[in-house]
Amino acid sequence: MGDQLSLDLLQAGQVIFMAKETKEHEEKEEKETKEDTEPKVKISPEEKAKKLGRKKAEGKKEKKAKAKHGKKEKAPEGKVHIYDIHGDSKKTVELPEVFSTPVRPDLIHRDVVAAQANRRHPYGAMPRAGMRHSVFWSGKGHGVSRTPRLKDGNTGAQAPNTVGGRRAWPPLVAKIWDKKVNRKERALARRSALSALKSPELVKARGHRFQEGLSLPVIVEDKFEEVDSTHEVLDILHDLGVFDDIIRAKDGYKIRAGRGKMRGRKHRQPKSLLIVVKELKGLERGARNIPGVDLCTVSQLNTELLAPGGVPGRLTIISEGALKVLGGHAAKKE
Repeated sequence: MGDQLSLDLLQAGQVIFMAKETKEHEEKEEKETKEDTEPKVKISPEEKAKKLGRKKAEGKKEKKAKAKHGKKEKAPEGKVHIYDIHGDSKKTVELPEVFSTPVRPDLIHRDVVAAQANRRHPYGAMPRAGMRHSVFWSGKGHGVSRTPRLKDGNTGAQAPNTVGGRRAWPPLVAKIWDKKVNRKERALARRSALSALKSPELVKARGHRFQEGLSLPVIVEDKFEEVDSTHEVLDILHDLGVFDDIIRAKDGYKIRAGRGKMRGRKHRQPKSLLIVVKELKGLERGARNIPGVDLCTVSQLNTELLAPGGVPGRLTIISEGALKVLGGHAAKKE
């Protein structure tokens, strides 16, 4: 009895399946005949071009999203990629000989400290400050302290331990703050600071943020020098993978603690990118208002710009033309 029931159920299932298959086949045939009878709509060339344009735009968006979350391709040792203004690698070139100089943190620090010392202005107290009183001293043997006192009273004056008296060891205007560095040592410090730009470890140690795999220093085509809009410059920096460092510098701004607020150094701004160009064109206007960014030509480069605070490894963008000038300039200096 059980076997007969199972057989009946199996046959019923086969019948249902065959009925479904026949129905699907009929629907498919009906659809095909309907498509054949309906007139085909012709697409004009303009509409085709619009569709193609939309597809290209979508492809660019996808590519940009991938670039944002992806990694840059690493360059071989001793070479760097030259990027276009969209952040794509155009070609790979060898770095000039100056970038193979051994890094000397001691020389870099000495040169930067000397540059800071040579900018100091002389300052000191007035020569007669705290001594413009009519005082007398009664001498020893009177049972009172030896503090000079005002003639018209008994108040102590002029001595360092009295109100309104002179300072014990005031700063002198004649003090020499200047520091000297030998010419060859200064040139070596500059070359050494340039060489440190290619080391990702030193750049990260300074706290800079950049996309993984980015070849350092960042070399960009010469079109970058002509960009005069801050918005466009920021877009290019985003595509290159260094925009996070601008955010770091912007968020790091603060009002200085202590007396420095009263002495012309109220605001404190972390250093971000250094942009080196062949000529100061539109980029001088486009990059001047970005937090922490410095812009200079090859001839204006110095150790302090390359290693602020005497710490080597600043995140740097160099234009393709400036790189060529830099190679020749360093060769002449040798």
